[in-house]
Amino acid sequence: MEQCRVRNLYQLEETIAAELLERVEYPWEALSEISDFIRKAGPSLDPEVYEKRGEDIWVAKSAKVAESACLNGPLIIDEEAEIRHCAFIRGNAVVGKKCVVGNSTELKNVILFNSVQVPHYNYVGDSVLGYKSHMGAGSITSNVKSDKTLVVVKGNGKKAETGLKKFGAMLGDYVEVGCNSVLNPGTVVGRHTNIYPLSMVRGVIPADSLYKNLGKQGIRKCRSVAVPQCICTQQLFQPYCLLHHIYVGWECQSSLLFHNFLLFLKNSMRNTCL
Repeated sequence: MEQCRVRNLYQLEETIAAELLERVEYPWEALSEISDFIRKAGPSLDPEVYEKRGEDIWVAKSAKVAESACLNGPLIIDEEAEIRHCAFIRGNAVVGKKCVVGNSTELKNVILFNSVQVPHYNYVGDSVLGYKSHMGAGSITSNVKSDKTLVVVKGNGKKAETGLKKFGAMLGDYVEVGCNSVLNPGTVVGRHTNIYPLSMVRGVIPADSLYKNLGKQGIRKCRSVAVPQCICTQQLFQPYCLLHHIYVGWECQSSLLFHNFLLFLKNSMRNTCL
């Protein structure tokens, strides 16, 4: 779970909540402390820069907040953020500098790093979104499992017990989430990863990847090579590099027929490349 650690997902200088995240190893460990952090940090904010707009609500004077937006505390909205028409902030939210919270977007118990965009019909709950991450129209974080059991983060054959019933998604810096995608409970997406539209995402998605889900398929980008994902095992294939000759090989624990096909394809590519 090394890639899930705070230091591997986020640039902490790009959030007013850096002090909170520095205290934890994994970002989801901060979710239960967001409310207390805001209540403690708010009164210490510079009154020349921020104004108190209600109980436990601090808004930067340079931020733009639509009259129709609904703001509930505890809440901090940082400088030059934009809260658009009919946005609904339920509370326990840190909205970073130059963030965009758009029309009919709902936030609850979240940290948005600076320059995050959730601009159209998004639900973001119990989540941390890294610097310059962006969620396309209609994409959401699903923060509760249908069976109401505690969320477990799964990736690379490992599991991390979170002890949380509510856990949306941890998006690293510069993550792009395509329109109408669903980030299932316990999703962790590494830096610079692109989630294709209409994807159903779960588990740990590596940094610098492409994730594509057309019902049954996905791909990963690694070393500038697009690598398909196994339908049967839902595991990402691993690239190979032999000496100075680079080619792509695949390993799959699926049916014998599919396995033989991949062996044929790998041998064909070896004959071509070597």
